[in-house]
Amino acid sequence: MSFTWKVLAGFLLIFIFSTKGAAPKHIPVQGALDHDFDLSVPGYQMNKSINHIQWNKNGTRIIQYQNSKVRDKKKESYELFPNGTLKIKHLDRSDEGTYKVIMYNEDGKNVLEKTFVLRILEKVSKPVIFWSCINRTLTCEVTKGTDFKLRLYHNGRNVREGQTVVTYRWDAKPNGPFTCVANNSVSEETSKAVVECPGEGLDNILILSICGGGLTFLIFVALLIVYISKRNKQHRGRSDEELEVRAHRKTSEEGGRKFHQVPGSAPQNPAASQPPPPPGHRPQVSGHRPPPSGHRVQQQHKNQKQRRPLPSPGTQVHQQKGPPLPRPRVQPKFPRGVTENS
Repeated sequence: MSFTWKVLAGFLLIFIFSTKGAAPKHIPVQGALDHDFDLSVPGYQMNKSINHIQWNKNGTRIIQYQNSKVRDKKKESYELFPNGTLKIKHLDRSDEGTYKVIMYNEDGKNVLEKTFVLRILEKVSKPVIFWSCINRTLTCEVTKGTDFKLRLYHNGRNVREGQTVVTYRWDAKPNGPFTCVANNSVSEETSKAVVECPGEGLDNILILSICGGGLTFLIFVALLIVYISKRNKQHRGRSDEELEVRAHRKTSEEGGRKFHQVPGSAPQNPAASQPPPPPGHRPQVSGHRPPPSGHRVQQQHKNQKQRRPLPSPGTQVHQQKGPPLPRPRVQPKFPRGVTENS
């Protein structure tokens, strides 16, 4: 073997032995929010030779144990035990940080140093399982927690994994329980459920019932619209008939009024209708003399004509078709005395 290979092998051996017993400088630890947490020193056995224990947070001393007494406690939530364990009560977000423990013996020699990085996590809530028989899906979700994982099991077999929400879809109706597990570094919660869904036939019956009900409703609405439109048409027809009847009556009444006004428009003068007296006749000035018989007949005829009832509208319309017929002139009868004198 050449000198170069010997030197290289020596350096490798020195590096291996120097890193073999080296421990990590920072130890990560997690605590649950709103819970107590014990920060213990791993691999340490209580020794009477240890006389001084000191804990620092982010480079500042927060508590120490010396000569069997606890001193310099910065917070009431801190508590230190003789074995070096630091207890932090009711963790909150401000307790996160880097913690370092230092131990000395009676001679003041540093015999142990360890550093921890504390992280505060929220515990997971209980998983909630729900399913939909129509969509054939099962869902598991968690509402609270920090850095948790979800695992879904069916009959003990892992079927889904995820964070926050996991969804599983089945083809055939599942038999057996489902188990949903949520966990993180500080907590774990489990929920179980058995899926119960009606048969496929019942789902089809439900769908058909809904469709049938909707179709029946549409038919009812259509019939109602047809009935209302028919009724409106009938109402309009009756109104038109009533208007025609009223117009016909009005026309008949106006025709009857015109017929009565024509004969009465020119009243006859009885004096003008009488023939002139004979040449030898002298009018009597004084004394009241009864009217001649011809004048009485004409007056009676006129009174009877006035008392006669009015003809019906039909008769009036019939009489209006032609011109009025001529009436025979009544010859006046002279008194006996006048005839004898002539």
